[in-house]
Amino acid sequence: MSYPIDMTINPQVSAHFDEATNTISYIVKDPTSDHCAIIDSVMDIDYAAGRITYDHADKLIAEITDRGLTLDWIIETHVHADHLSAAPYLQDKLGGKIGVGEKIMVIQETFGKIFNEGTEFQRDGSQFDALFKDGDTYMVGNMQGFAMFTPGHTPACMVHVMGNTAFAGDTLFMPDGGSARADFPGGDAGELYDSIQKVLSLPDETRLYMCHDYGPNGRAIEWETTVAEQKAENIHVGGGKTRDEFIAFRTERDAQLAMPKLIIPSLQINMRAGAVPTDRDGIPMLKVPVNAI
Repeated sequence: MSYPIDMTINPQVSAHFDEATNTISYIVKDPTSDHCAIIDSVMDIDYAAGRITYDHADKLIAEITDRGLTLDWIIETHVHADHLSAAPYLQDKLGGKIGVGEKIMVIQETFGKIFNEGTEFQRDGSQFDALFKDGDTYMVGNMQGFAMFTPGHTPACMVHVMGNTAFAGDTLFMPDGGSARADFPGGDAGELYDSIQKVLSLPDETRLYMCHDYGPNGRAIEWETTVAEQKAENIHVGGGKTRDEFIAFRTERDAQLAMPKLIIPSLQINMRAGAVPTDRDGIPMLKVPVNAI
């Protein structure tokens, strides 16, 4: 597929790192207007106490309000398994549409069964305002963005490109971090390799922004790189590594990884576009399926 790339557009990007989940959320501003988008927001949770707060989201709200910006989109690159989305909270405070990849329906069907959700849980993506297909475009002020379908980490992953900038979600990490795991239900290492190659087919000077960073080998947290740097230096796919080599490495590596600490609450909330599920009495409640994931 041919994508509508315009490298002359240079969005203003503000990064917000969440230390508790090693997630980076972004405010992306159209350079020719006061309109913006949020990529991969975070809602805070003390899982042991069952307490949800909004400190991270409030920082995004404060910046957007202080700068006098208008929020057009709240975008999820995928259904995250390691942090909770603050999308409904942000939408209530600032407006904007909540968007995710159309394959959210695959996630909802898979995890609807795992969490034994009843028929009241809709599995058609209707909790979101927009379901992006590969190549779909949207506007942030005067700036056109588009969604690139990049499955492998999950079936619903998408990379979002605006001008000379791409938000990679979990498809890629910084060059010394490599790539995300591919062993969640619906994940596939071969698909992930193919998706990474799609991202690396963008112009070399494309700015790439990561959703996570863990500071490998004790380095400071980073989140911005380029396509050229990834092609040359990424420890999992750079330097011409083959698809078979990647699949073998990724499969062996994933077998050694523990589940993310917040996978249980994250999946239940994020497949609902950030809404907390409730029990039959309307009380916010999370489930813990036993030996199911």
